[in-house]
Amino acid sequence: MRIAGAPISWGVCEVPGWGHQLDPERVLTEMRDVGLEATEFGPQGWLPEAPAERAAAIAPYGLKAVGAFVPVVLHDPGHDPVPEVERELDSFEVAGGDVLVLAAATGQDGYDERPELDDDGWATLLANLDRLTEVAARRGIRASLHPHVGTMIEKRAEVLRVLEGSAVPLCLDTGHLLIGGTDPAELARDWAGRINHVHAKDVRADLAASVQAEDLTYTEAVRRGIYVPLGHGDVDLASIVSDLAAAGFDGWYVLEQDTILDGAPSGEGPVADVAASLAYLRSLAG
Repeated sequence: MRIAGAPISWGVCEVPGWGHQLDPERVLTEMRDVGLEATEFGPQGWLPEAPAERAAAIAPYGLKAVGAFVPVVLHDPGHDPVPEVERELDSFEVAGGDVLVLAAATGQDGYDERPELDDDGWATLLANLDRLTEVAARRGIRASLHPHVGTMIEKRAEVLRVLEGSAVPLCLDTGHLLIGGTDPAELARDWAGRINHVHAKDVRADLAASVQAEDLTYTEAVRRGIYVPLGHGDVDLASIVSDLAAAGFDGWYVLEQDTILDGAPSGEGPVADVAASLAYLRSLAG
């Protein structure tokens, strides 16, 4: 089992006004010290954008690069997503990483509202996913579509439409799937062959239900602690790990526990929950 970290577990996020943003030195040091092997790059601009500088920023901490979460508009016929994705892949060639984690961005800031897609929008989105999968493959990079609350691919019917209407592999984000109304354990069992990347989260189902009922926004739910250390929530991670192992999964498990910091943490801060999640995930590997 290959286990990596993600800066969002330390509250580092691309959404304006998300909360206090910790500096890379602290986050990367704590990733290394807690025993993680690698990291995703985090939101664009958190690490240096120039490829060589991005590589140099990670190198002192002995962490491998996994790749990056890249929100991109895929449904707009007037927008070509290839150039911006190509720029991100340029960084992969120098800084490392072999997984392009795509999210179907709405074109708006944040994850609390989203438009509805019509048939033309769906056709454009699915075609762009196949195009970007091929663009990445030509560079030896694996593309992976990340269902995500507040993006164009959130709910169960949308996830299945992507799986049935395109060839893009899937990032199994166990938290966003559950919040969006998909049982991640069922999806892992039924579609294991399409899963090439995992964002391992655990979620409180009561708060997820409040988001689904629109009693809470996603951001409010994060503030209230919808994400908990692995093994403390309602995601059946043991079944997921078992089913993916049986299917020969050889990708990364990336620990992600979306966090909002109101200020610079005193004491241990987010790393304590990361350490607990890492220990639990390792216990499932046997």
